[in-house]
Amino acid sequence: MISRGVGGFSRTRAAAAAAAVVTVVAGLGIRALVDGCVAKYAGDALYAVLILALVVFVAPRSRPVAAAGVALGFSWAVELLQLTGVPAELGRRSAIAHLVLGSTFNAPDLVWYAVGAALGWCVHGLLVRRSGRPAVSSRSDLARREGLARRGV
Repeated sequence: MISRGVGGFSRTRAAAAAAAVVTVVAGLGIRALVDGCVAKYAGDALYAVLILALVVFVAPRSRPVAAAGVALGFSWAVELLQLTGVPAELGRRSAIAHLVLGSTFNAPDLVWYAVGAALGWCVHGLLVRRSGRPAVSSRSDLARREGLARRGV
């Protein structure tokens, strides 16, 4: 998210953890202040943002588009899982399961997860660009990029 240099991964993880906390606080704040569709769909978008922040926390070298894709895929998978009734049953047994998995499928949620993933992608991308270093997935990718830069490509 922020820096990829010495200590960069710890800064990236710290920024991702902070983003996760801010996202949860924002979600709880919206639920406390607003009712109805606005709160529900903002919560869906923030769910995807939270998953993206957790992806970056676990994989600090992840590219913004990859982190957003994982967040969107996970969010959609959870929503589609609700068609089976399994999340509803787990939610009856555990409040945490209910918070993480929900209970009832709602097709518009899929759109709002995409909105959240896109928002997270943009913010993550801006932070990576501001750090002045590319987000890379491996050392070989970094070496390839440096080689291309030396050759003027």
